Amino acid sequence: MPPGRWLLLLLVALVGCRDKAERVKPVWSAISESVYAAGTVKSGQQYQAFATAGGIIQTVLVHEGDSVRVGTPLLSIASDVQQLNQENAALAARYAAVAANQSQLEEARQRIALQRRTMQNDQLQLTRQRQLWQQTIGTKQTLEQRELAYAGSRAAYESAVLNYQTLKKQLDFGAAQSRKNLQIAQRQASDFVLRSKVNGIVYQLYREKGEAVTPQTPLALLGDARHFVLEMQVDESDIVKIRPGQLVLVTLDSYKGQVFTARVSAISPMMNAGSRTFQVNATFVRQPPVLYPFVSFEVNIVLQTKSRALLIPRRLLVDDSTVRRANGQLARVKTGLRDYQMVEILAGLTPADELTAPAK
Repeated sequence: MPPGRWLLLLLVALVGCRDKAERVKPVWSAISESVYAAGTVKSGQQYQAFATAGGIIQTVLVHEGDSVRVGTPLLSIASDVQQLNQENAALAARYAAVAANQSQLEEARQRIALQRRTMQNDQLQLTRQRQLWQQTIGTKQTLEQRELAYAGSRAAYESAVLNYQTLKKQLDFGAAQSRKNLQIAQRQASDFVLRSKVNGIVYQLYREKGEAVTPQTPLALLGDARHFVLEMQVDESDIVKIRPGQLVLVTLDSYKGQVFTARVSAISPMMNAGSRTFQVNATFVRQPPVLYPFVSFEVNIVLQTKSRALLIPRRLLVDDSTVRRANGQLARVKTGLRDYQMVEILAGLTPADELTAPAK
């Protein structure tokens, strides 16, 4: 075939392809600019439970899915040493109780009474001897002996009172100290019973009866079954656009074809250096009827919304400010809001203009 014939066929083919090229006109419609993010659902007050003491799990008191209240026992950890310490503290507290030492106090009180009677008798004898001495009856030596006896019995009485007070203080201190030691032992024993810190659900038990655990071993996952939080990761390039209170449109694999609304509730001030993202939390405005922790979701965080804007598909942009008309000429445009498919045209086009997609 002559070369001219090949050139003519090529030109015809190119013209035919151009005539069949897709032509699109700008349209008036609503648009929302948003930031995409993904994450997992977290139960309200969700936490991993750890014991404060190590040992062997003796009894598991709940099952996964059980409802619990604050203080509900979850499992107990066995420790023979701790049990012996508690029993020893209880024994010491009973032995040191003031009621158990009344015999010592009674003996001290009797000693006081005896010394009081001796002192009173010596005082009476001294008074009589002084009266006789005033009547020039008796000797000076006898008077001095009476005075000495009274002084000795008074000192003995005061010593008995002081000994009683000292004994009472010692017994009170010993009893109080023993009670405190018993409380400490009981508190330490309570550390061997893991209790719930929330009103909610036992979502998962990580260990079984007979397993050895330490204070660093997670034992259970608990949380509130009525309220859930959306934890998502937002790229560092978008985080400056996010504000508390912004509308969040949520889709979950568990609810195909449904969109739920939420609001941004918290923004972490620290970036995850590995993923270069920030954690953003949101709370449901309308929560799904059934939900579980760690369910995955995708969201669009709405930044701006316009109810009427001139839009074209984003694929028609040659670059951020240029489009190609149907006649092949390039036109400069000013863009506004964008979503994942459409872009707003603020200037440079009218609804009557026809555009074609840039060549791939």
